[in-house]
Amino acid sequence: MINGIINVYKEPGFTSHDVVAKLRGITKQKKIGHTGTLDPDAEGVLLVCLGAATRVCDMLTDETKEYEAELRLGITTDTQDMSGEILREGSVDGLDEERIRECIMGFVGDIDQIPPMYSAIKVGGKKLYELARAGREVERKPRRITIYEIEIKSISLPVVTMMVKCSKGTYIRTLCNDIGERLGCGGAMQHLTRTEVGRFGIDTSHRLAEIEGLMKAEQLKEVLFPVTKVFEDLPSAQVKDQAIKAAQNGNMLKAGDLKIMDPVVNTKENENRVELSNITGSEGTISLHNNEQILVFGKNAFLYGVYEYRSKESVFAPVKMFFC
Repeated sequence: MINGIINVYKEPGFTSHDVVAKLRGITKQKKIGHTGTLDPDAEGVLLVCLGAATRVCDMLTDETKEYEAELRLGITTDTQDMSGEILREGSVDGLDEERIRECIMGFVGDIDQIPPMYSAIKVGGKKLYELARAGREVERKPRRITIYEIEIKSISLPVVTMMVKCSKGTYIRTLCNDIGERLGCGGAMQHLTRTEVGRFGIDTSHRLAEIEGLMKAEQLKEVLFPVTKVFEDLPSAQVKDQAIKAAQNGNMLKAGDLKIMDPVVNTKENENRVELSNITGSEGTISLHNNEQILVFGKNAFLYGVYEYRSKESVFAPVKMFFC
């Protein structure tokens, strides 16, 4: 079985489900999942997990996203993008750059966003887009999201191009719609490219045709990221011989069961911490505080999973197991 993460460049016209289906055919493997839906007309980074890496799908879905979006001012549609039916048109003649910039930057921070009717969110067991296609509109509760950063790349009315860095659950279509509403002229998303998901950028993404060619040439490993890529910021520890069976069974571990693989030092001040010796025994320790996480390996770099230190019990509890 193939285990790892592929950074796919989703092309316009494909649904996220299409990408997964095509990769199943390319790899001849069923255990595959994506980490965050992209609209069919959108393009860019779509992380796909294979084999044991599917266990981090939920963690990758939670990662910060970055997009480059084109906002078309003066149009409001039922889908909040240019693929939908035009509901009304407004003039942009009275708008100037200063007012547009001030309005857009007003969306930076924690905001409440009402999900669009054309989305996969379920209400009463039905997906919203199914209800929308049936001509029904239902009440949706606002969801708290965070817009970390907006950089306006260009303003060439009626189009504004911007970079948006945001939390999970953010609909860029809705952001474009809401900006248009606040400006009083209406707005719709004209184009969207996802440029980044967590630490995975568009520069390391690959189109399906390229992935298929590498698979045929038995070189898929060239575009396959290991699960550990997701946890590059975490320190690593190796299970000592006496605790290997406990790790294999996904059980809790004690501080004495682990030895540090990386000479990383955490300098936070907190009495609820544990110090582990470096694997070489010659330099440094690492201080882990309550709820902080660590990667736990066996011999020969065999990854068991992510563990969390619990100071109250003085144990390491499994958070996400990969091989056990």
